[in-house]
Amino acid sequence: MEIFDFTIHELHDRLKKKELSSVEATRAMLARIEAIDATVNAFITVTPEEALASAAEADSRIARGEMDLLTGIPIALKDIFLTKGVRTTCASRILENFVPPYDATSWLKLKERGAVLVGKLNQDEFAMGSSCESSAFGPSRNPWNTEFTPGGSSGGSAACIAARQAIATLGTDTGGSIRQPAAHCGCVGLKPTYGRVSRYGVIAYASSLDQVGPVTRDVRDAAIMLGAIAGHDPMDSTSVNRPVPDYTRSLTGEVKGLKVGLPKEYFIDGLDPEVQQAMELAIETYRGMGAEFVEISLPHTDYAVACYYLIATAEASSNLARYDGVRFGHRCQDPQGLLEMYRRSRAEGFGTEVKRRIMLGTYALSSGYYDAYYLKAQKVRTLIMQDFLKAFESVDVILTPVTPTPAFRLGEKCNDPLQMYLSDIFTIPTNLAGTCGISVPAGMSSDGLPIGLQLIGRPFGEEEIIRAAHAFEQATTWHQQKAPL
Repeated sequence: MEIFDFTIHELHDRLKKKELSSVEATRAMLARIEAIDATVNAFITVTPEEALASAAEADSRIARGEMDLLTGIPIALKDIFLTKGVRTTCASRILENFVPPYDATSWLKLKERGAVLVGKLNQDEFAMGSSCESSAFGPSRNPWNTEFTPGGSSGGSAACIAARQAIATLGTDTGGSIRQPAAHCGCVGLKPTYGRVSRYGVIAYASSLDQVGPVTRDVRDAAIMLGAIAGHDPMDSTSVNRPVPDYTRSLTGEVKGLKVGLPKEYFIDGLDPEVQQAMELAIETYRGMGAEFVEISLPHTDYAVACYYLIATAEASSNLARYDGVRFGHRCQDPQGLLEMYRRSRAEGFGTEVKRRIMLGTYALSSGYYDAYYLKAQKVRTLIMQDFLKAFESVDVILTPVTPTPAFRLGEKCNDPLQMYLSDIFTIPTNLAGTCGISVPAGMSSDGLPIGLQLIGRPFGEEEIIRAAHAFEQATTWHQQKAPL
């Protein structure tokens, strides 16, 4: 087994036993990145000098007996997290040369535990996309087949794990941007409940929907990462002040008597037959372990995509107004006046998809349309949230596909935004409801592409979905499959 194949807990054991040093592990990851990233394009920025210095410090901590589960573990971050002294672009030309003066809280928590940052990962520009094709730095590619998308917007985070270029990564999930790429790349992707993890220092797309979470090789690593980054942060007004449990205690492998909901709106005629088959096999696996299934209804699911693309674009329009060429970011050359500087700086800095969403959001918020669109979407969002809360009165977790199909080819949906947006039809409702969800590997398509299973939990029900996901993982071997790269 190569060093870059290890999980967090496997590498931790070897570091603890002094069978391996953090510097050795970090060198192995950096060599792996150098060897294959020209093919995968998972990274925007690689940080070898900083990584090796952090690894040396981690080895000193281990020698002093000051070891945490994450001490010396090489990780990578989606390039939406602010990293002090390290370029943070959000995959956009408008921030191409931006170097933040402070760290995002979630990264700071990992850094304080001794994690080692090997680089910043590719994504859809400003996290707007489902295929990692809107990046100003070129698309990331799926390590299982480089003609296919790794998903988005955290495509680099999932591709990096599947290509074994870091031990764990962090992504963000606004409408499925952790779970969908995790499904397409055969990884575990966890979206926590809104407010469970601080968003401070994360470049905003849609502030009421964005959530930080891990992408890892297995469920145990996801539990470790979530435990490290969760918790109240006074710097984030939406951060919830409640205790953080030890999520690794949920890894019992036991689901006997667990009530699992199957929403009829998610098992539809348009579902890819291979995804349908994977879900049926997963259901049988759970039945064999003693789980009980209940058919449920989430009746407002049909409105979720339309609702999401009104709320998300409206919030994006507001959040991206700050990129004006004045305070930070790209500024055009030799503008003829202030208005031209605004116009040209934004036109040159933003890509097509970002411009599309700013225009949609600005329209939805404009005078005369606000009540008809944005306000109505917020009311529908409340109905979707109530659907979930009602369902959780009778079930412990909800089982669904992550995506309607396995990964699609690069370029396949670029000229059809609606088809691209529908890629997230099964993940968007969880963000609108603000609750938690996890994607775990559950099959392979005939094209050799991974298929993901989604488990949705009640608000702050991460322990239940981690327990259910881990039990499924222990009963199957899908998470042990490795991309051929």
